[in-house]
Amino acid sequence: MIRSFAEVAVNDRLSPLTVRVTRADLVKYAGASLDFNPIHWSETTATGVGLPDVIAHGMLTMALVARLVTDWAGDPSALVRYGTKFTRPVVVPDDGVGATVEVSGRVMDKNDEDNTVRLELTAMFAGKTVLGRPTAVVRLA
Repeated sequence: MIRSFAEVAVNDRLSPLTVRVTRADLVKYAGASLDFNPIHWSETTATGVGLPDVIAHGMLTMALVARLVTDWAGDPSALVRYGTKFTRPVVVPDDGVGATVEVSGRVMDKNDEDNTVRLELTAMFAGKTVLGRPTAVVRLA
């Protein structure tokens, strides 16, 4: 269902999204993005550069947040602008379970002139934020 501008209010919360990221997901993402940096698959390389273990691609984490937004809007083409900073890695252990990323958001404000809403977003891993001030602007019907 495509969300309408009229039904959205400031401070509305987006339904949270919880995603498990496994080493297999990192392999799939590497193939899709052509980012084969060994910190995303080699424990030796990751720990050798000071990381605690293999980490998820930052752009994969960013994409999980975008998924929350486009699912909420009901139309991927509604996303007008999206930005964030990478602040903390998502460590993905080789334990068959992986890492859990929790994504949430809320409506910060509405612009009646162009039917856009600005969203404040959050991505959490192990109780800490992993993206710095992610925000999105969405144009609704």
